[in-house]
Amino acid sequence: MESIRSSLERFMKNKDWRHRYDKLKQEVLSYPRIKEFFEEHPEWTQKELEPYLMKLFEYKRERQNCDVCPGLTECPNMMQGYQPDLKTEKGQPLVTYHPCRLKRQADERRRQQALIRSMYIPKEILEATFDDIEQDHASRLSASNQCLKFALQAQPGEDANGLYLYGKFGVGKTYMMGAIANELAERDIQTMMVYVPDFFREMKQALSDGSVQEKIDNVKNVSVLILDDIGAETTSAWVRDDVLGVILQYRLMEKLPTLYTSNYDYEELETHLSYSQKGGIEQLKAKRIMERIKHLTIPVFIDGKNRREM
Repeated sequence: MESIRSSLERFMKNKDWRHRYDKLKQEVLSYPRIKEFFEEHPEWTQKELEPYLMKLFEYKRERQNCDVCPGLTECPNMMQGYQPDLKTEKGQPLVTYHPCRLKRQADERRRQQALIRSMYIPKEILEATFDDIEQDHASRLSASNQCLKFALQAQPGEDANGLYLYGKFGVGKTYMMGAIANELAERDIQTMMVYVPDFFREMKQALSDGSVQEKIDNVKNVSVLILDDIGAETTSAWVRDDVLGVILQYRLMEKLPTLYTSNYDYEELETHLSYSQKGGIEQLKAKRIMERIKHLTIPVFIDGKNRREM
C-alpha cells in the first residue's frame, strides 16, 4: 500500500496542480491586507509560510467578503456576521473572528427589544435612507437637510442638542428618523427608537413586575434616543414626571441627544402634557418638561401629502 507521504509527493509533482497551487499562493500573498501583515513580520520567509497557506486563504476569502459587505442577512462568511483578524500566536499566523459592526448592532437591538417591547419599528423604517426621502415639498427638503446635518455631526456625550420633527399625520416624520438612525449606525453610534404611546403603557405594566428602573435605565443611557409620536399617549402625572422627566433630565446632564416626532408643536404638546388621567391641569410640571425639550431641540416642521393614503 502506498504511504500517504508518497501519495502527497506524487500529487505535488503534478504540473497542473502545482500551477494552480502557485497561482493561489501568489493571490493570497499579494492581497493588500496580508502583504501589510507580513511587512510587520519580516522574519517569516515564504517557505516558512507554506504550512499556513490555507489559513491565509481563509482569511483572504472571508475578509474580502467584508470589504464589499452585502449586509448582515446576506453575509456569505462561514460564520455570518463575523469578521476575520490575522494575528500571531506563539510565533505562528493565526486567524481569529470577532462580531462585525452590523452583527454587534443587531445583537444590541435584539437585547433592547427583549427588554423594551415598544421598540418594535416597521421594516421600512429600519431600512430608511436619505436617498429615498421624496423631496416633493419645500418643508420636506428643509427637514431632510436638517436631519442629515444632525446625523453627520451628532456628538453624544459632548452635545445634547437634538431635533423636534412635527407635522400632520403621515408626512414621513418617522421615516426621516429611521434615516437618521441608519446614518448614525454608519458612524457606529447607537440609536434607540421608541414608540411613545406603547412605551408609556408598558412602563405602567412594569410596575407589577418590578422592572421599571431597568427599563428606564436602558432608555436613558442610549447614545441617541428617538421618542416617536410623543403626544399621542394618554398622559398621567407619574409617566410624565417619574418616567419622561427622569429620562430627559439624565440625558440633559450626560449630554445625550434626544429626538422627537409629534403631531403637536411645542405649545400644543405642553398643553397635552399638562393634563392627567385624573382630570387635573398641571401647567407648571408640563412647562418644566417642555423647557428641557425646547432648550435642546430645533423645531422642524414637515408638511406635504399623507403617504399612508397613497
